[in-house]
Amino acid sequence: MTSNPYLNLNDAPETSMIYLDNGATSFPKPNETYVFMDSFYRSYGVNPGRSGFDLCLEAGSLVDDTRKLLSSFFGGTDPNRLVFGYNSTDSLNLAIFGMVQAGDHVVTTHLEHNATLRPLWKLEQEGVEVDWVDFDAQGYVDPQEIIRRFKKNTRVVVMNHASNVIGTVQDVTAVGKVCRERGIHLIVDASQSAGMVSTKLDELGADVICFTGHKSLMGPMGIGGMCVREGVEIRKTRAGGTGVKSAQRDHLDEYPYRMEYGTPNLPGIAGLNAGVKWVLKHGVEAIHRHEMALWTRLRDGLNAIDGVTTYCTEDVPGKQRIGVLSFNVDGLEAMDTGTMLDVDYNIACRTGLHCTPMVHEHLGTDKIHGAARFGIGPFNTEAHIDAAIRAVSDIAEMQRKKR
Repeated sequence: MTSNPYLNLNDAPETSMIYLDNGATSFPKPNETYVFMDSFYRSYGVNPGRSGFDLCLEAGSLVDDTRKLLSSFFGGTDPNRLVFGYNSTDSLNLAIFGMVQAGDHVVTTHLEHNATLRPLWKLEQEGVEVDWVDFDAQGYVDPQEIIRRFKKNTRVVVMNHASNVIGTVQDVTAVGKVCRERGIHLIVDASQSAGMVSTKLDELGADVICFTGHKSLMGPMGIGGMCVREGVEIRKTRAGGTGVKSAQRDHLDEYPYRMEYGTPNLPGIAGLNAGVKWVLKHGVEAIHRHEMALWTRLRDGLNAIDGVTTYCTEDVPGKQRIGVLSFNVDGLEAMDTGTMLDVDYNIACRTGLHCTPMVHEHLGTDKIHGAARFGIGPFNTEAHIDAAIRAVSDIAEMQRKKR
């Protein structure tokens, strides 16, 4: 007998619609996230690390505890190298601009988000050589193709761990192993994978893992950061207040201050603390199993509908994926599909190019303004998926009658 793959979340918050846009941000959050953010900020909402009174010390203690929690989550060995920022875009900018300079060679993929693409396109204009590696028909990049692009001046590889459009999880470990052997730095964009699959520094062979808090880590928007492996240095590209050593003219060299600037997002850190603890309580593997069981149900349902195209949804032995699925209805713009799902069926999805133009150029969907995307979260149920399948089936049938 097959065991039940689904989570039993009796405390799931109620929502007014079927929310299937978890690839953009997880919603709703666990009640623990809302409650702790509110209660902590009401009680200890002062500037941490700037003074010595009790409230300030309590606020600083939460920042330190969350730093340790996330450092452990990402397999870091020095909690001070867990650096907070706004989100993964913020940390990717810090890492890329702080590790790459004119004359360097960088290897990346066509699966990247604009958080990576735009910094690299800018660096190309400033004398950095960038190699772009494509993905195959199933949505996976061949690690050997990345490795074959290495040159004497290859400084950095930047890889999206899990695609926010097609959900495929890349074999970062195979690339990271060779990067470590050759002294090439590996920056991993874990925006979609953190909280969904294992994202440990040494397991991946990564030097920097960039993350955001508001997706599968179940925290709020506006908080994220990066975990930097010991021995890896990133040039300072910003400067500002740190709350310590204020008489020093240069921005501090030591972590975390080296990469942190100004007053931290205390309510965001509180919410992220609670969100990560919720993820750990239920288990990353259990959450992923739940979402992938729903994804398979969704994939099979959509693939059975005449006039619906899904992208890179084949099962590939030995390969992982996460719970996002992109599709189109024949004869409809993705935006129109999304509007009908919202207005007529009360179902939320994401439409367009998903900030990943190279993925859509590969799929050919750039010519039709992208695709509709369902993103599954831990609070979704079989009933939600069945309702989405029925809705898309109705929309596709209406289109067939028009033809």
